[in-house]
Amino acid sequence: MTTFLEKDHEKPSYENPELNISSQDYSLLTDLYQLTMTACYVGEGIEQKQSSFELFVRHLPNGFGYLIAMGLAQALEYLTKFRFNDGQIAALRGTGIFTYTNENFWQLLQQGCFTGDLWAVPEGTAVFANEPLLRVEAPLWQAQIVETYLLNTLNYQTLIATKAARLRDIAGEKATLLEFGTRRAFSPQASLWAARAALAGGLDATSNVLAALQLGQKPSGTMAHALVMALSALEGSEEQAFTAFHQYFPDAPLLIDTYNTVAAAEKLAKKVNSGQMKLSGIRLDSGDLVSLSKQVRSLLPNISIFASGDLDEWEISRLKREGAEIDSYGLGTKLVTGSPINGVYKLVDIDGIAVMKESSGKLTYPGKKQIFRSFVDGKIEKDRLGLITEKAENSQPLLQLVMKAGKPLQAPETLTKIRQRTQASVASLPEETRRLENPISVKIETSKTLQKLIEKTQRK
Repeated sequence: MTTFLEKDHEKPSYENPELNISSQDYSLLTDLYQLTMTACYVGEGIEQKQSSFELFVRHLPNGFGYLIAMGLAQALEYLTKFRFNDGQIAALRGTGIFTYTNENFWQLLQQGCFTGDLWAVPEGTAVFANEPLLRVEAPLWQAQIVETYLLNTLNYQTLIATKAARLRDIAGEKATLLEFGTRRAFSPQASLWAARAALAGGLDATSNVLAALQLGQKPSGTMAHALVMALSALEGSEEQAFTAFHQYFPDAPLLIDTYNTVAAAEKLAKKVNSGQMKLSGIRLDSGDLVSLSKQVRSLLPNISIFASGDLDEWEISRLKREGAEIDSYGLGTKLVTGSPINGVYKLVDIDGIAVMKESSGKLTYPGKKQIFRSFVDGKIEKDRLGLITEKAENSQPLLQLVMKAGKPLQAPETLTKIRQRTQASVASLPEETRRLENPISVKIETSKTLQKLIEKTQRK
């Protein structure tokens, strides 16, 4: 297969060894084929044809009964700031890839911005397979180029928000849940998005200082084994290390499993019982958390116990089932990584013509769609996937117009509001959809109108 990398061209002048991004780089943060397709559209004179693309997930990850939509705020910011500057265009020209394209392609990039409409389900809304999280309605070239960034944003944040919602659901409302996955996130940028999605999905705080401050939140954390080892070596004992740290941060939990967890708890208990120390909490990061938490609780009955160490919703479920005495959990690696959300972005309408993909295993539904959700006694009964021209019929339409002609229609929602919506969404799910073992997704019906359009499109 011939690729564009096989020819040696003049080196582009857009180098940045740090590989970081700013908002002015958004337009270039895309896959090459988005640009080559756009150049082709220009050459064929169809770049301004009105098109509609929908972003959805074909299949839920294994073990998931639902998803929590997240990332819309960053999608709106991206579309608002989407531009190509002279330096970027010069760098693209310098690759030599676009030698045979029409000159109008460069004029389009130089003058263009996003002028389309965006429909989306609100962040924090539970969604299921084949339901559009958003729809872009815009000139073909615009709707095409933005695909990569939108998928990156919504796929990752939806994964984290869903994991966070499941963790909260299993741990219960009384448990404190702390996100500290920054060191395991896939990149520094991903760590910020992960922190945001985790908080919006139901967690209480993040240890990521930059993310917390940018989000108007207070960062939260504990301590590491290095401090205990360093002060123990230099000042004589683990007990002195605890005393030193507690002096400066009296409200922070003490990490007590560096050497001997039970012995450390016994020494702290003596100080607490004698009135020498007012201890708020301790942290366990290794060992048998069920057994250790029970022993620590017997020694420090009124002290909050914080647990960490590759925890996820399944492990927390096991710990609770086996009677672990744990009040708070730290979530890192398995929160910010895990099963990917394989969202896709597909053309459903071009110039008023409904289109669909019929590839084996990758069939898509044609036309601009709406999700109609029905409830019974506060629980989701079913979803009906239909066309935007259909009536709600005692159901709630989920997709809302959030951007018109390239302009957002409302101010960004607060994390508190999104978190409340997440909580309400999870509460509205049937028990069989929320459970960890063999969850059953909510029933999705295809409307008669949509079914007729599918059959008509297939015949064409």
